[in-house]
Amino acid sequence: MAERSGLFVTFEGGEGAGKSTQIRRLADVLRRRGHDVLMTREPGGSPGAEAVRHVLLSGAAEEFGVRMEAMLFAAARNDHVEEVIRPALESGAIVLCDRFIDSSRVYQGVTGNLEADFIEALQRVAIDGVVPDCTLILDLPAEVGLKRARKRGGSDAPDRFEREEIETHEKRREAYLEIAEADPARCHVVNAERSEDAIADEIFKVVEPLVRELGFARASSAESVG
Repeated sequence: MAERSGLFVTFEGGEGAGKSTQIRRLADVLRRRGHDVLMTREPGGSPGAEAVRHVLLSGAAEEFGVRMEAMLFAAARNDHVEEVIRPALESGAIVLCDRFIDSSRVYQGVTGNLEADFIEALQRVAIDGVVPDCTLILDLPAEVGLKRARKRGGSDAPDRFEREEIETHEKRREAYLEIAEADPARCHVVNAERSEDAIADEIFKVVEPLVRELGFARASSAESVG
């Protein structure tokens, strides 16, 4: 495998947390500073994964059970990693991804009642060593997030996950917070009930030192090669 020189940042959180908005804002700031930035999402992000996304979010796979859904998510993730994420990281890009492995741990693992060992085994195969450098968990009460998601969707029918009970969404919120507590070096919880500007400022303060470290690492590598 080629040496990885990029930075991989994932955004997690419940429905309506504002992940897409904050990814766009961070990407804009980083690009203005001259960085190569790739924005992507899950499920999806590559042609093969986008085809699976339609099946998953439409609810077409729901009748086959959550275990089958988890395997489809893993298949989509592997295609996404190998076709998009890994090549971008190897080229030195900053990759900003809307959802990644923690979503599977929460949605299929915790509220899907699948065994943690099963989920982790799927993830190991799907990502093949491509682990986020930083994960930003946008946190807000489930009721607030669902209202935002439904307002955002307008006349569109809610997707497979937005249709679920509020208790399920709140359980997912708690699961994300537990993941953050267990892995504080990677995960940063961001209060998503504030203004977009306040959230964006906090996110940049978390990511900017990592970007600077990446720059130092590149410079050191170039010096050693020279």
